[in-house]
Amino acid sequence: MEKELTVGTRVDHEKYGEGIISKNLPLSYKVIFVRGGEVEFSKLNVHFDIIEEQENEDPSIPKLNLKEIEKMMRYVLNRYNGIEHKVDLGDKWNGGKLILQPGNPDLKAKEMPIDTFFHKIVMVRDRLRVLEQNINSNEQLSDEEKINLQQYITRIYGSLTSFNILFDTKEDYFVGSAGK
Repeated sequence: MEKELTVGTRVDHEKYGEGIISKNLPLSYKVIFVRGGEVEFSKLNVHFDIIEEQENEDPSIPKLNLKEIEKMMRYVLNRYNGIEHKVDLGDKWNGGKLILQPGNPDLKAKEMPIDTFFHKIVMVRDRLRVLEQNINSNEQLSDEEKINLQQYITRIYGSLTSFNILFDTKEDYFVGSAGK
């Protein structure tokens, strides 16, 4: 890439997805990606496509720093529910409770509202997704290491498919290796 890119230019990277150039340094660009994280690319070896080029910088317009860009992105993602996808419990489970009955009759059963249990399952899934993104964007892991870690995550998703009966829509289901 021979042309000098300016701060604010939207780019697409094969590995990291869409991002915005946050800094134009003498030898590199720093790019903030929508999926999270900031990556620095050498200007000698830039491998991304330009989605929307920011025109030459106007000195009368103040430059945004990373903190301001993060604040702006947080605002937009919160406004359009981009940070947290609302997952609904299936209607038949609303108001229900989970009862764990020990095999020993001398022990007391444990009860928990199903919606509390469901919330914890959704949190596990969301944290697995964040872990998956962190693995994919980690520059210190080789592709082979990433694939090995991804296989474990896929198996974890497969183990969690038993909880799919709690979800309202199939789009929110856990999918293991058989479903991919």
